[in-house]
Amino acid sequence: MKSDIEIASEAKMEPVANIAQKLGIPEDDIELYGKYKCKISEHYLRSIEDRCNGKLVLVTAINPTPAGEGKTTTSIGLAMGLERLGKKTCLALREPSLGPCFGLKGGAAGGGYSQVVPMDELNLHFTGDFHAITSANNLCAALLDNHIQQGNELNIDTRNIVLARCEDMNDRVLRNIVVGLGSKADGYVREDHFVITVASEIMAILCLANDLEDLRARLARMVVAYDTSGNIITADDIHAVGAMMALLKDAIKPNLIQTLEHTPALVHGGPFANIAHGCNSVRATKAALKLSDITITEAGFGADLGAEKFLDIKCREAGLSPDACVIVATVRALKYNGGASRDDLSREDMNALSHGIVNLEKHIENIHKYGIPVVVALNAFGTDTVKETDYVRSFCEERGCDFALSKVWEKGGEGGEDLARAVLDTLDNKKSDYRPLYDLDLPISDKIDMIAKEIYGARDVSYSDSALKKMTMLTKQGFGNLPVCMAKTQYSLSDDPALLGRPEGFTLNVRDMYVSAGAGFIVALTGNIMTMPGLPKKPAAYSIDVDANGNITGLF
Repeated sequence: MKSDIEIASEAKMEPVANIAQKLGIPEDDIELYGKYKCKISEHYLRSIEDRCNGKLVLVTAINPTPAGEGKTTTSIGLAMGLERLGKKTCLALREPSLGPCFGLKGGAAGGGYSQVVPMDELNLHFTGDFHAITSANNLCAALLDNHIQQGNELNIDTRNIVLARCEDMNDRVLRNIVVGLGSKADGYVREDHFVITVASEIMAILCLANDLEDLRARLARMVVAYDTSGNIITADDIHAVGAMMALLKDAIKPNLIQTLEHTPALVHGGPFANIAHGCNSVRATKAALKLSDITITEAGFGADLGAEKFLDIKCREAGLSPDACVIVATVRALKYNGGASRDDLSREDMNALSHGIVNLEKHIENIHKYGIPVVVALNAFGTDTVKETDYVRSFCEERGCDFALSKVWEKGGEGGEDLARAVLDTLDNKKSDYRPLYDLDLPISDKIDMIAKEIYGARDVSYSDSALKKMTMLTKQGFGNLPVCMAKTQYSLSDDPALLGRPEGFTLNVRDMYVSAGAGFIVALTGNIMTMPGLPKKPAAYSIDVDANGNITGLF
């Protein structure tokens, strides 16, 4: 089997102007970044605001495992399958982060014959959105330190600066640093921190902003520090907003590319789901809904993270109402959840499957709590047996879910037609009654309790002294009515990555809390979750190179 990049490099792409034309976008309203990618103009985005929406389908998954689930691959294959069945379809996906690309997880362009292209450009610099976000964030940080250096008129407490610098690369040594060393002219000496760009608040802000003016208002609300009396200092207070807007004015426009079968794909924004809210931009999703009959979008990691945040944060913020949800699973991953070792996942093991399928069961139950009908997509592997597949099918159907085998990695859109039919059957015959999990007027602790107990299955929640203090402070500052964005390991329903399957009776440990006032949510840090990942012992970067003809090799 050819590698992903070999398949992508052999693809016969259409000029992106042709892809825009399929959606009805005039050539004058696209801004080209080469021949195969473009942005959609502000003028055109405003012109379609009053159009009716198509159907919205969310793709999520069970908790990720080393065995792989293929959520993005399935999303792309489903969209291509729907197009084959005559439905005008558009994807709305996130952009990849360079950190995972050169680290361990890989990119976010799909795989096999179910990819968006140009794959190499998407996984690397793309249209420069992440560079713009990184630059805007670090400009704000520089202006903050300069304000302190130039006399500190706002009496900023240098021990209480909350804006971290960022970069889009896994680099653990930057988690905790000291800045301002040297002479007096080199700045005030203080502790500082870096987060990965996809965990920065500006990434979340860009993805939740409806338009340029909303972006400006959100940037202005960003809490960057506190003064010596404990009062909030915002980005607006240090006069950073206008300059950040100048850096972000193009980054806020959605990017248009295509699948291997020329289905349109709006790929825009990329917040991590284990730290931030894990969804592509509101602008891209809303545009896709105006331009197609069916929009396929995706939320990061398992349904306990990305889907919960999509449904409790993004949909509520943007006024979206999903019509159906696809949960992606594999027999291999379910067996891994049931205790099978990685070396034994290719062998039939009904005992491990029956023990591990409870992870899928919990995610089905969780999506049903939001009133949304579920389709389970079993991403097929050649080692799956008929007995194993039939067991999963019966399990899902007994719980009121449509079920389909997905063979999109091997067969592209053709392998997604059965899943497309199942989705269409659900859209036609099962009504969505979407509702958020909790009311925003509840205290912060009650919202966290509901997520922990209803979605994760925890028995109770414990808070560190720091988290309790922050929760009291944020409530007094008027942030108590914001939704909560849980920062939690993606590998388990709990905050312990070693607890697989469906853990019960555990305590969720909240160790810290802060407000992303511009994004419009409170972040609760649980367990040992990191906002700046590190590289593994053998990073993917070791295998990536460029040949004599300038072609990238080893990129998945």
